[in-house]
Amino acid sequence: MGILRTHLFLIPAAVMILSEFTKVGVDWWKTGHIRLFRSGGMPSSHSAFVTSLAIMVGRRLGLDSPEFAISFVLASIVCYDSMSSRKAIGQQAKVLNKLQDLEHLKEQLGHSGLEVFTGILFGVVVTMVGVWLM
Repeated sequence: MGILRTHLFLIPAAVMILSEFTKVGVDWWKTGHIRLFRSGGMPSSHSAFVTSLAIMVGRRLGLDSPEFAISFVLASIVCYDSMSSRKAIGQQAKVLNKLQDLEHLKEQLGHSGLEVFTGILFGVVVTMVGVWLM
């Protein structure tokens, strides 16, 4: 547990990086194209990261700590936002792209519920493996 005290952020950062690489692999498998650093996709890196961070805070400071409550609320907001607000903006971009020819707006901004759930599950599994390895 000693390294977890000094590297609380290490595992969530690794989860974020691994989920981004996983997203690139899934995208390549589906489309045959490699696209780096894009919004949306499977799994949700943001959901994986905030889930991992909440787990690490809970393990370090306890599930009854104010810090865990803050990290849990933050994770909930990030997951909700990626499914609703950003997805709605992407749908609006689709409509605007049909109406005008000046500039093509990015349409894939949000995540489906499955992408967010997979991100959460990815965050849990990779975090637990990271905790086990440390």
